[in-house]
Parts: sequence; C-alpha cells; structure tokens
Amino acid sequence: MTCQNFAMFDTAIGRCGIVWGERGIAGVQSPESTDAATRTRLTRRYPDAREATPPDTVQRAIDGIVALLAGERRDLTGIALDFERVPEFNRRVYEIARTIPPGETLTYGEIAIRLGDRSMARDVGTALGRNPFPLIVPCHRVLAAGGKTGGFSAPGGVKTKLRLLSIEGARTADEPGLFDKLPLVARPLRRS
Repeated sequence: MTCQNFAMFDTAIGRCGIVWGERGIAGVQSPESTDAATRTRLTRRYPDAREATPPDTVQRAIDGIVALLAGERRDLTGIALDFERVPEFNRRVYEIARTIPPGETLTYGEIAIRLGDRSMARDVGTALGRNPFPLIVPCHRVLAAGGKTGGFSAPGGVKTKLRLLSIEGARTADEPGLFDKLPLVARPLRRS
C-alpha cells in the first residue's frame, strides 16, 4: 500500500474530498449533508491518508471536477487513477464508463455488451455502486434499461444522480420533457 494524502475542496454541489498516492487518484468523496460528514466518510474509507496540499496533478483533477460541476464540459479521462485496490472486473467497467462524455449516457446493459456478455448488466451496476472515483469515473452517466435512472450509491441517491445529469445537460426517461410539464387544457371545438 502506498502512502496516501487527501484534500477537501468546494464545488457547486458541496464540499468534496480527494485522495491520492504515488500511482494517482485513489478516491473521490462526494458531498455528504455536512462538511464534517464528508470528511468523516473520507477518513473512514482511507484511514491512513493524511491531509495535505495537493500537488499540481491533483490540483488539475480538482479544477476539472469543480469545472464539471459548474456546468462546463470537462474531459477527466486524462486523470491518472490508482487501481491497486480495485478488482479487475470493476476496473474494466470503470474504463468503459470513463469514455462516456458529459451530457451523454450508456445503460448498464450497453456496458455489459461492451464487456462481451449482456447478462452481466447487474454485475456492471454492482461495480458502479462500488466506484471509488465518482465524477472522474462518471457512474452517474450510466442508466438502467430504457433510459430509466436506475440506482445511485452516492449521498443523496437518485436525486444526486439526476442533479449531476442535469448539470451536464443529459436527459433520462424519468425526467419530464418540456411539454410534459405543461398542464393539459381542454379547449372546446369550434363549429363553423
């Protein structure tokens, strides 16, 4: 196990945390209900990590996450990740998820097909539910069949997933369209 450090940083959706080591980013912590809860969850997941000033490579990752959550289309695929504690299957799922651009989505089944076996859709969902790199590995861009939202293991659950997709301009089948929000008004037919 390599020595790890962490830093907290502010975003449009709340205070996040990031953990890094010699091999790259080891984890990202999404915001909890309070800053203290975010820090507690991060330090529970990474008990040996020590708070430190991020080096330039980590600061660029932070800047990318902050910009993405502010609505900018940012490509975070160049951020080096430390897969030391990640099972091989999950790593393969995360690599595919990282190819999904902001504002676009794939389904669990589509990722399973890319892995070579459509029947692994549930396994894909399980791997994404254990994603230690949320936002860098954009698990929020992966939907259930038919464009339904599916689950989301980050704090706030599906509500957070929908918020992230909204920030990026992506749509889901669970989201009302423009005309779905308008009330239906019955108008009498004109007789000539």
